[in-house]
Amino acid sequence: MDSPNSLLTTAPLVNRVREDADVAQIAEAVSAVWAEIEKTLSPIIGQRGVAKLYRRSLHLSRVAHPWMAGPPEGMDGAMDTQPLLTALLLQKRADALLAASALFQTFHDLLASLVGPSLTERLLRPASWS
Repeated sequence: MDSPNSLLTTAPLVNRVREDADVAQIAEAVSAVWAEIEKTLSPIIGQRGVAKLYRRSLHLSRVAHPWMAGPPEGMDGAMDTQPLLTALLLQKRADALLAASALFQTFHDLLASLVGPSLTERLLRPASWS
């Protein structure tokens, strides 16, 4: 049985990825979640703020998943998930799912450290965080 922490880690993907999903379907779901996060948070913290949180989350997540790719240096004005999605497509299904979940959790934790857990949950609810 999953613990509450493991459910939170995969929360954004739980309702988007079927158990038999392949890596391409996982990457598509990851792309959709990031698009929703950007759409939801940009009016509040700005497009640059979302991009910086995303880049920081990638940086921290690369410790456990060094293959995760981010946008080229110097491109912090907009969130570019394409390098990540390309890297996900090269992974095994389980590795892609684990890394994507870890990245979402890291983003969640960073945002919570800035605005608090309650507001973070409300802000990320449109991206299926609950």
